[in-house]
Amino acid sequence: MKSALLCGVGGQGTVLASRIIAQAAMDSGRQARTAETIGMAQRGGAVVSHVRIGETPEEAVTSPLIPDGQADVLIGFEPGEAARNLKALKPDGIVIVNRRAIVPVTASLGKSGYDGETVLKWLEANAAHCFVVDGDQAAQACGSEKVLNVVLTGALAATGAMGLSFEAIKEAMIRRVKPAFVEMNKKALALGAEMVRR
Repeated sequence: MKSALLCGVGGQGTVLASRIIAQAAMDSGRQARTAETIGMAQRGGAVVSHVRIGETPEEAVTSPLIPDGQADVLIGFEPGEAARNLKALKPDGIVIVNRRAIVPVTASLGKSGYDGETVLKWLEANAAHCFVVDGDQAAQACGSEKVLNVVLTGALAATGAMGLSFEAIKEAMIRRVKPAFVEMNKKALALGAEMVRR
């Protein structure tokens, strides 16, 4: 079983990213299940998506929810959310995290402090493998901040951690996004992969 937990805040596209990963697995003849916990996502609240994939076509995926300590990959669309969900990761698991922090309402009201760079350093110190991706830079190169989810999915493809090829993920993305946005998202996928390969 391969498992990826994606976490961020509402509007960042975690659900679409999880569907692309699952689609790539199913297109490869494997079983996949997904689930989301979205809470106050429309208000900028936390969003967590679970993706579980059978390693062989015969392996049954009985539950979409990933128990703590069982995720092969944690994809953090926001550093604080990645830190909050690190307990889901296996000891030798991979963290892929977007560099840009989104300040929570409590911090912006002056009730607490939040420093994204400090959180990134903590993640690098506490995860066996941590890739920090500059999603803003990639999105700017693509012409839309809405491609962050595909940038991070490209980063996942480059790690090979879910047993899915870059091509399989690219084909799944093409099936999942509107035709008008395919070329922009192909570029985003490639940039995300390149950031991890560097």
